[in-house]
Amino acid sequence: MIEVRGLAVRLAEEEWLFHGLDMTVEPGECAAVIGPNGTGKSTLLRCLYGMQTPTRGRVEVGGAKPDERDNSFRRKVSVLLDDSDFFSELNPIQHLELLAGSFGEDLGDFDALLADAGLSERAHLTAGHFSAGQRRRLLLLGATARPHEVLLLDEPERALDTAGKEWLASLVTRSTDAGAAVVLATHHPPLLEIADSVLELF
Repeated sequence: MIEVRGLAVRLAEEEWLFHGLDMTVEPGECAAVIGPNGTGKSTLLRCLYGMQTPTRGRVEVGGAKPDERDNSFRRKVSVLLDDSDFFSELNPIQHLELLAGSFGEDLGDFDALLADAGLSERAHLTAGHFSAGQRRRLLLLGATARPHEVLLLDEPERALDTAGKEWLASLVTRSTDAGAAVVLATHHPPLLEIADSVLELF
């Protein structure tokens, strides 16, 4: 589902963020990307989503070059990046309605989704009034509720409490159990326990 060969991103004439990077993620597998800040974890995910063109190498997602502008690609690939945002004037139900309308998908029982995310009591409160952790739950719910073949998550554990991190792990497991290929960049060691492979950037 995801194949990366010889990937390289150059920052300056003789300075490389990373180079010679290889990675394969099959359907139903989770690959974790780890490493200190500034080693290129977010950049790698942006290359996988077609938001950034690498200096060298080849990236294929679902057998084709990734392109975030392509509607068919966006239907297959769900993403939560470090700059993903929410609509502060909408409540969680309205977020789910917008998501369903955008992709033409039946997301199922909204009440059940919100209960699973721990947002039932905030269902009719606009997201601008949420805590950082509640906003993160809403973004994760949006990324995982719709059908997807590939899931890309950039430090998804950010701002989550212990219960939220356990819920996150369950979301990733559900995605892989459903046959999705998952790539997550993380600083949270327990998430490595559910990963099939780990790529460390230096």
